[in-house]
Amino acid sequence: MRRVKKEANKILFWPVCSEFFFKINIATSEVHLLPYSLMENNVSGIVYLVGAGPGDPELMTLKAIRLIRSCKVLVHDALIPKEILEETNSDCEIYYVGKRAGCKSFLQSEINSLLLKLSNEGKDIVRLKGGDPFVFSRGGEEVSFLEENNIFFEIVPGITSGIAASSYFGIPLTHRNGASTVTFVTGHETSEKKEKSVNWRQLAYASDSLVIYMGIRNIEFIVEELLIGGMNSSTRCAVVQEATLNNQKSLITELAKLPKEIEKNNIKPPAIVIIGKIVDFKVNNNITKLSSVILRN
Repeated sequence: MRRVKKEANKILFWPVCSEFFFKINIATSEVHLLPYSLMENNVSGIVYLVGAGPGDPELMTLKAIRLIRSCKVLVHDALIPKEILEETNSDCEIYYVGKRAGCKSFLQSEINSLLLKLSNEGKDIVRLKGGDPFVFSRGGEEVSFLEENNIFFEIVPGITSGIAASSYFGIPLTHRNGASTVTFVTGHETSEKKEKSVNWRQLAYASDSLVIYMGIRNIEFIVEELLIGGMNSSTRCAVVQEATLNNQKSLITELAKLPKEIEKNNIKPPAIVIIGKIVDFKVNNNITKLSSVILRN
């Protein structure tokens, strides 16, 4: 057993594998090996902030699937394939609270209120988000709200789409000969911000690789700012739409041509844009199999 730092009169929970954990009472030296499920169910009304990954259900973690199958309530965002929602049990309450640009969306305050209401009813909730819940998913805002209201929560990471898109297209985001730095950046900042925090002109020379989320609708502005900032117009770029899924669509072009190529190839959100010389390190013998899943919302 691994060493545990002694803290008088405290009970420590020490995970030993994916199914069991040690419950150790330091005061009495009692040690019990218990199923991990008991650790999760000690408190009712827990919110599990779960990352659904980039879309392909097979890329979800085992823990995410287990929680989805056992939860009483599932509150999910847009872009969650129905094949994932079908993993819920027959008694599960399912709430859709998706946000899509150009569509009627739920306010963040409404989502927060719903989570608080369901938690106060003593229901264990899976709050399911695409990708990773802490990467451009408002997960940080939601857990801050839960903490302010004394609601217990657990964060379950997922594969973020920026990593999945590059991997499925055969582009390594870092390479000893190509890129030692990579920047993940949103191409769509909320209108609620008084000042924009993304300085594209600085990013033009601040990182070897740029991975842009939600940037398709603003791509003309983004490219213009990068060029003004000094990025070479021939810098290689890649775009991956609906990464890992049946409708995945990809292209490679130069920075100056990027907006027209996106329009010409009818690239639509959700899509990831990768900019930098790392695109030249793309491998072509990549036989990664796409999922048969198709996004419907």
